[in-house]
Amino acid sequence: MTEQRVIIEMGMGNDLHGMDYQKAAQRAIEDAIRHSTLPIFESIGLPHTDMRVQVTVGVQDPDQIDANALTAGLPRGRATVRAVKGGLNVPNPETGDTAVIATAAVEAFLPSQKGKWTAT
Repeated sequence: MTEQRVIIEMGMGNDLHGMDYQKAAQRAIEDAIRHSTLPIFESIGLPHTDMRVQVTVGVQDPDQIDANALTAGLPRGRATVRAVKGGLNVPNPETGDTAVIATAAVEAFLPSQKGKWTAT
């Protein structure tokens, strides 16, 4: 079965004082999801389980990410999360703190709908 990407949203999240990559990644995913809505499900009668959700999170230390925990927090669809090197660490020389900035791309795919929609 072929799929079509129907949405891609980007988000950014941070942890300013704890250097917690997981917290920054979760916030980046939440930021991306807050920017989207998928009324297509109600419009054409598709169940949310038909949607595959693919999340890519970028942080400076991907090994610090628990992808399964992030996947469990996603609200809809059949989801996967992978962590890659990215994001940004910004040290504060005055305090010794490092701000962790994560980025996320949330993509949603549906089975091909070609030929199923008609203009009215």
